[in-house]
Amino acid sequence: MATSPTILDSDFRYIDKKGNLLRTRTELTIAQMLSFLDEDYQYDQKLILKNGKTVKIDFTTKKGLIEVIDSEQDIAKYKEIKDDLDQKIMAVGHPKYSSQIKELEDIVFYDKTPQTGSIFLEDPSFSFDYAHILPLVEKCSILHGHTSSVMVELVGQMKNNLLVDFGVAKKIIKEVVDIFDHKFFINEKYLKSEDESHYQIQFEGPKGMFDLQVPKNTTYLLQGEATVENLSSEIIKLLAPKMPSNVEAVGVYIYEGYNKGSHIISKVSK
Repeated sequence: MATSPTILDSDFRYIDKKGNLLRTRTELTIAQMLSFLDEDYQYDQKLILKNGKTVKIDFTTKKGLIEVIDSEQDIAKYKEIKDDLDQKIMAVGHPKYSSQIKELEDIVFYDKTPQTGSIFLEDPSFSFDYAHILPLVEKCSILHGHTSSVMVELVGQMKNNLLVDFGVAKKIIKEVVDIFDHKFFINEKYLKSEDESHYQIQFEGPKGMFDLQVPKNTTYLLQGEATVENLSSEIIKLLAPKMPSNVEAVGVYIYEGYNKGSHIISKVSK
């Protein structure tokens, strides 16, 4: 079975309302707070010290400077700026680094480094039987079926060393997978007509003209071809809105038979 990939904080993109690509979640939080307070700021600006040296500061505002302390180098830079310039400067960071700065009145720190964690869930109940047609693929351009199993991975910020309770996650996943069970999947572009109870599906494929009347309650129309990749994406679309707010990405593996399948991972937009 495929292993769940490690997803780090650096794999996520943090973009503020100005379009700046920020480096960390802490920087994004500061940007959001400044915007909330209607305090204009410049990000990653160059400062020229009195000795002619050029350094970059994380946030520049009319009322002072803010530097995020994530390393020993940040501490050295903070001290250098504070000693050289007459502007107010605040340090924000983890106690591991911030506690090394003596001017405690200039420091805001958080107790724990935010932890990005991931869990995966695989269960016999996460399987479904389905039929589909892929008119663009000769071998699969006739009606045929599969039994597929699903594994889901969730990525996000842990609270009290917990991402999501397994029981809660399992219930949500099972509800979504059940929607897919014993369904006929087809690209909606092949829909010719419909009445109250049926769809009329028609297309010209490698095996000739197909004209099918299928019940609505057992048919699932997709935006795109009924590939296993598209099914993975469709499951993510249904799962994401049901997940707790600390879940930042959802990944879905669908195995189409043995030793083949699809894995799609997508960031969750709240």
